[in-house]
Amino acid sequence: MYFCAIINTWYKMKTLDVQSALMTFFGALDLQQFLSAFIVLFAVIDIIGSIPIILDLKQKGRPVNAIKATLIAFALLLGFFYAGDMMLKLFQVDIASFAVAGAFVIFMMSLEMILDIEIFKNTGPIKEATLVPLVFPLLAGAGAFTTLLSLRAEYAPINIVLALTLNMVWVFIVLKLTDVIERFLGKGGIYVIRKFFGIILLAISARLFTANLTSLIEQFQAMK
Repeated sequence: MYFCAIINTWYKMKTLDVQSALMTFFGALDLQQFLSAFIVLFAVIDIIGSIPIILDLKQKGRPVNAIKATLIAFALLLGFFYAGDMMLKLFQVDIASFAVAGAFVIFMMSLEMILDIEIFKNTGPIKEATLVPLVFPLLAGAGAFTTLLSLRAEYAPINIVLALTLNMVWVFIVLKLTDVIERFLGKGGIYVIRKFFGIILLAISARLFTANLTSLIEQFQAMK
């Protein structure tokens, strides 16, 4: 009887802990943060802009597995989102510093999209299309990793995770319907979308840089 009472008490405490954690987690939901994070990740992942690359891979006899590519990319991005902070601490780097560095990466990506130049070159030896170049670096590349931690410096994690999840759903849909979307948008449509989101990324990189640079300056002044 006494043992049952202990189990019951422990169960109630655990239930309260879970409820409290869920309330804290979902209490941070913010529509504006969610939409902003979604747009940023949408622009960085740029699955629409990758359609010509995917079509070229298919024409070369290198078909991609949509579900496999989406799940692996999602796992990599989600894992880095939660473990990336620990990795940074090993190198004694804070998120604000990483966000400033990330702003430069996003800036370079925006230049690629706006000016039609290639800055990040995929020169790896792996030739499997699903993993390389689709999952890495197109879906889960340095830009996406950097952006996730840069967003974490400003937004609540729940909003970023939901935005990432919705983006991965969109990625899966595009990968399954690549030919249909390419015919619907046309080469001109894809070109315009790429330019538009290039400008969006340029503005985002400027905001990330100024916001986190201010934070770093304040930290430096506080250390004096």
